[in-house]
Amino acid sequence: MSIWTRIGDIVSRVSGTTLSNALEVVRTVFAGDPELRRRVAFSVAMIALSAKMAKADGIVTQDEIRAFQQIFLVPQKEARNVARLYDIAKQDIAGYEIYAERLAAMCGSGHPNCAMLEDILDGLFHIAKADGVVHEREVVFLRRISEIFNISPAHFESILARHADMGAADPYKVLGVGRDASFEEIRSHYRHLVRENHPDRAIARGLPEEFVAIASTRVAALNAAYEAIEKGRRRR
Repeated sequence: MSIWTRIGDIVSRVSGTTLSNALEVVRTVFAGDPELRRRVAFSVAMIALSAKMAKADGIVTQDEIRAFQQIFLVPQKEARNVARLYDIAKQDIAGYEIYAERLAAMCGSGHPNCAMLEDILDGLFHIAKADGVVHEREVVFLRRISEIFNISPAHFESILARHADMGAADPYKVLGVGRDASFEEIRSHYRHLVRENHPDRAIARGLPEEFVAIASTRVAALNAAYEAIEKGRRRR
């Protein structure tokens, strides 16, 4: 049974238009299978939070829809269920904060910079920048999500630097290192980041295979930042 069929089961169990009902279904139905629960929760999170982000931004563009489809290859027969869940999220009067808090709980209480939650943020950034720029309201939305996810402000700035069009991106900010760090320290940190963000790690966390493209883009940004720092240090 595919993950999309599972999501169809969730939609069929949701009464009314309350997103929290879908959360409770995910929590209870997949309680005995933590790996499947993570996969379903990730997919539901991307559908629901992208809908909430679109509502915060005030408009859904075709570029954003295509970006969403790049992350998830939904079978045609399951597309209606995904659309239904998207509509539930948009119509739900409850704030996105409640949903984000329940997702954060999946990484354990107080767990900082959880990899799965960073994956969700990366996916949301991918959708947000599909129209060419990450808008201010989207940054506000994503920053608040990161706070609920217990992602440190400095780490969020690194994620933002990978995605936002801020002119020439600060490579030090992308890697999350100080300008006063030695090159040996920077190289060691860079290698650690590349290992932790390898696409294979994303698949091992239960993310959809389509997400490999986003994970690869993340590593490419880290490589570019490291190369920029290396060249700058050599010129000195």
